[in-house]
Amino acid sequence: MAGPPPRVGARRRALAAGLLVGALVAVLGLAWWGIGQVVSDPAPAPGDPVEVVIPAGASGQEIGALLEDAGVVRDARAFVEGIEADGIGSDLKPGTYTLRTDEEYDRLVDELVAGPADAGGTRLTIPEGYAIWDIRDEVAGYGVDAQAFDAALAAAEPPRGFLAPGEKAASLEGFLFPATYDVGQPADADQLVQEQLGAFQANFDSVDMSYAESRNLTRYDVLKIASLVERETADPAERPIVAALIYNRLKAGMTLGIDSANQYANGSWRELTGADLEKDSPYNLRTEKGLPPTPIANPGLASIRAAAKPAKVDYLYMYAIKDDPRRRHFFTDDYEEFLRYQKENPYS
Repeated sequence: MAGPPPRVGARRRALAAGLLVGALVAVLGLAWWGIGQVVSDPAPAPGDPVEVVIPAGASGQEIGALLEDAGVVRDARAFVEGIEADGIGSDLKPGTYTLRTDEEYDRLVDELVAGPADAGGTRLTIPEGYAIWDIRDEVAGYGVDAQAFDAALAAAEPPRGFLAPGEKAASLEGFLFPATYDVGQPADADQLVQEQLGAFQANFDSVDMSYAESRNLTRYDVLKIASLVERETADPAERPIVAALIYNRLKAGMTLGIDSANQYANGSWRELTGADLEKDSPYNLRTEKGLPPTPIANPGLASIRAAAKPAKVDYLYMYAIKDDPRRRHFFTDDYEEFLRYQKENPYS
């Protein structure tokens, strides 16, 4: 693995969509009480490998068309809208790639920004919002078995400045920075984990923490918030708004109602059941006030920055806009307005 720790910019992530609710709602025929419900989709199953050649000088529209023709993306227009919104249209590199059909957006753009793998090497992309179990599954395809990966995690230490002297982290969740890495074959688990930790440290150290510190939040608090933001929204423009909503609820003494934390406690991003929502768990943010004990995923730099400096808005409620391709949300600070919107835009 050569070069400095990788950095990534804002990414629209297609892993999760969120909604915070305050009344009885019915989803898939199941009625749930609470102030929060998150619809969080698992990462897509790997598709078939396909070779795609990106010519030098190709425009974003041309690249999108090539990807659609190869089955890598289903909608070239949506892909182009994503790279334009993220400001990375000019960063996509030409070359010959081995991609997958129905590829997940973040993984795809990270590969195209990193460029084709060097001869004898392999590009490993860890998307934003992956939990440790997701990363474990991802690296298995690069010759790193679960036992070796877990051993590498156990031997590693969290980056400096996050724990008090003598304190031990429950896990490295949140610290495994999502980016594209050059790995050998077979990949070395210890080296990969250290590269991820180094990339995390370099990126987090670039974040202005002054606002968060003025709100008496620690670096670890910000990392927890960033992980919630990463799992809650698929739209880069919404990240600072979702972060602000979390800040506002914390200040108001409200529970966060973010069900992706419940999913994390289950060890799966599967759909939640009524029994899941009644569990006595510090990750049940419908019943427990404050932040979860640990991050619930590994956030990217854009979500970390949003968590450190949220938007200046008064929102307390949000509801996922039905059928929106970018999975945006309706936001409000008025509970009655929220209920009206929810009634007019039911999911069931």
